[in-house]
Amino acid sequence: MTTIACIGWGSLIWDPRQLPIQRHWFEDGPLLPIEFVRQARDGRVTLAISQAARPVRTLWAIMDLDDLGEARAALRDREGCTDERIGFWPGGAAPEEHPHFAPWAAARDIDAVVWTGLKPVFGGVDRTPSEDEVVDYLRGLRGTVRELAERYIRRAPRQTDTAYRRRIEAEFGWTPLDSWPPV
Repeated sequence: MTTIACIGWGSLIWDPRQLPIQRHWFEDGPLLPIEFVRQARDGRVTLAISQAARPVRTLWAIMDLDDLGEARAALRDREGCTDERIGFWPGGAAPEEHPHFAPWAAARDIDAVVWTGLKPVFGGVDRTPSEDEVVDYLRGLRGTVRELAERYIRRAPRQTDTAYRRRIEAEFGWTPLDSWPPV
């Protein structure tokens, strides 16, 4: 039987929906360069992998699937994205892109890993916004969009301690909520 882990750092943690995972999220996931650099269609600023970011510790859960193709499809469906945006190891990433996955996975008896590989997007363009741009954007939000943005940022796991998050906390007081306690 193949053991597959799903790596998470944002809404998957508190809102997995129908993603077939065991409900416990472990806090010792691999380090990945994650930051609040993606402007979602609904106006929130969400977390994404950004090579410009400092690596942070991710979370992971064991999937209730033992087929890597099915695991990728399940994560794709949860995220509402294309197959190309679902990262997977082994096979989907060149070893030099994620050299730490093999030892991390081996230490946990994990055979394969899937994650959401959405890119930074800001202003409708594939690019990484600066901290100032993100703060200015958030400052301009009103009503429901602002509430959604605040909720997402505050619900991101406390350990997703990024430079942008610290700046957002300082500017708006949006400190992390512990709304997803590990079971």
